[in-house]
Order: sequence, then structure tokens, then C-alpha cells
Amino acid sequence: MIIVPGPASRELGHEIAKQLQAKTVDTFMKRFPDGEYYIRFETEDFQGQDIIIVQTTAPPQHESLIQLFLMADTAADFGAKSITAVVPYFAYARQDKRFLIGEAFSVKTMVKLLESCGISQIITVNSHNPKVLETFNVPVKDLSAIPLLAEYFKKEGLVENAISLSLGKKALAIASEADSILKGGFDYVPTQRNKVTGKVTLEERKLKVENHDVVIFDDIISSGGTMAKAVKMVKEQGAKKVYAACVHPLLVGNAEERILANGAEAIVGTDCVPSKISVVSVAPIIVEALKERE
Repeated sequence: MIIVPGPASRELGHEIAKQLQAKTVDTFMKRFPDGEYYIRFETEDFQGQDIIIVQTTAPPQHESLIQLFLMADTAADFGAKSITAVVPYFAYARQDKRFLIGEAFSVKTMVKLLESCGISQIITVNSHNPKVLETFNVPVKDLSAIPLLAEYFKKEGLVENAISLSLGKKALAIASEADSILKGGFDYVPTQRNKVTGKVTLEERKLKVENHDVVIFDDIISSGGTMAKAVKMVKEQGAKKVYAACVHPLLVGNAEERILANGAEAIVGTDCVPSKISVVSVAPIIVEALKERE
């Protein structure tokens, strides 16, 4: 097994290799004046090897995806026995079906492109709709980092008997998963998404959060608008400390400021998307998934 830490996930890739005690092959990358990428492996010795490319596709997602396509196709050209793409944040996965006539089914397109580049398996983390990923030709293994996030709050002593909340009833399984560790009870903040605009609104609902610590869990924080409103609502209902936790901290624009301004103690994320709040590493669950495939 050879681990290739992609340009977007170098630290995570090297940590995975360290825990597996596996060989790594780094990439040299540069950008041409016209914006196109040049990528070169530090070796051509891929013949008959199982190659693991670790490359998140968080924004700038188009750049990260092109890099992933180039690395995978090149590894195939060099005779790799198998190529596994570890894609902690899977770009375009949120468009997981056609809601309106004529829409692109973008996650299907991404998987087809990866397959055409020689990818034989994909490992991702908290994809928007894991069941959709099971319908494609390329095997996709979706891992959950929610227990890692919950363990962080417990280990750091940030909360006591915290209530775990999800954004939306459909995501209640996330809150339940977190509660298996935090054990303070779980519930959801009602949300509704407009199919045309994509705008998410919150519905007022009385929650049993008064005088309790609360952690609101989500798979992705993008603009932060929904999370900020949820934090505000929970605080107004009498919660003591409120934290926002997510697997993929995209934090577009002033998302972090919005959430904190509405009463969150802090935002905690994972290194699926490298950022200053990515304090929880998903390396352990990826390592276990890679061990299982051996």
C-alpha cells in the first residue's frame, strides 16, 4: 500500500500513512501562467501497487477535483493494481438527485469521472446522502466523524450532560449518534428547504434545552446562516453553553463571525476541510477503513 497525500490534504495524508506505517509518495505541483496545473509524482514505481490518494475536494473544489483526476489517471498509467480515492469532503455530493426538470445530477457525474480515471474505490466522510452513493458502479464507503466530534467535547470537558441537536428531523440520526457518547439526550431543530432557491428556514419549536449545555451537530457549515439561527433560537430558549460542530467546516464568507455573534461558544470542525477550527482529525476512522480493505 502506498499513500499519496494530495495537494489539498497533505497533512491528513501523512498522518494516515504514519498510523498505517505505510510508504508515502509526494507530488510536485505547480501552476502555469494560464492557471492550469502541473502535477508530477516523486516516483513511477506504482506497478502492481495498491495506491491510496488522499485528496479532499473542498473549495476551491474545481482545482481540487482536477488535481484528483490528474493524480488518479497518472497512477493508472503507471500500472497501479488498484486506486482508492480518500475524499473526505466530496464536492458536488449535495446535488444527489434531480429536484427540478433539467437539473444536472452532479454527484453521479463526479463518480463517473473518477471511475474513468481509474478509481476502483472511494472513501468519503459524512456524505450528504450516503444511500445515493451505494447505487454507483464504483464502491463508495461513507464514514461518520460524528463520534469523533462528540468524543472531542467529552475529552476536552467543554460540556456537561450536553443535549445533542441536529439541523432538521431527517438528520436526527446525527444527533442520536452524538448522544451515544455525550449521553445528555438528543433532539432536532426543525428546518425546511426551498427546492427552487435552496434557502433553509427554521420553524419555531420548543426544545428541552433550558439550563443545559447544547451541541448542534451538522455535516456541513457553508454560509452559516442556518446554524447561526439555530444557535440563537437555542440560546433564547435558555440553554447555557451552545457549541456548533460540523464535519465539513467550509465557513464561506463571514460564516464563523455570524455563528459566534449569535451566541455560540465556539465552532468545532474536522480536518476533512482544513481550517483554523479543524481541531478533530478523521485519520483514525480512515485508517480503520483502509485496514478493513486489506
